Amino acid sequence: MSTPSKIAAIPPGMHSITPHLVCAGAAEAIEFYKKAFGAREGGRLAGPDGRLMHAHINIGDSSLMLVDEMPEWKCLGPKALGGSPVTIHLYVEDVDAVFAQAVAAGAQVKMPVADMFWGDRYGQLVDPFGHSWSVATHVRDLTPEEIRKGADCPGTGQ
Repeated sequence: MSTPSKIAAIPPGMHSITPHLVCAGAAEAIEFYKKAFGAREGGRLAGPDGRLMHAHINIGDSSLMLVDEMPEWKCLGPKALGGSPVTIHLYVEDVDAVFAQAVAAGAQVKMPVADMFWGDRYGQLVDPFGHSWSVATHVRDLTPEEIRKGADCPGTGQ
């Protein structure tokens, strides 16, 4: 009889927190994320009706899970809900290139890329499935005091 091996509580390649996105058209979303962010597909499982019950992609060193909308289970994406309060943050080596690539793939600009007071070059997008993304490259290391000073803007009450 063989001795059972210890099962990792967190599977290899996964992190403690993994976003799980509901998309109206999860298969199309996977293709968009490949074009926009260089995603690599880890697998997918379709149900009897063809909708994706589970899909897994990797972007950079992080994982993202996707599923098709299933209204009968109250599983709805941001378009069906009128938007999303969640923004997925993506750090990349070249924010300008990745931002342009995502826009070319079909994302809408929510906030153009600019240098930010906290030391990132940063912009925001909305993907064709209604999910909000912030994309950034860290360009300057700042002290907490420098960040506070940079945040002091006229009219903010700071």
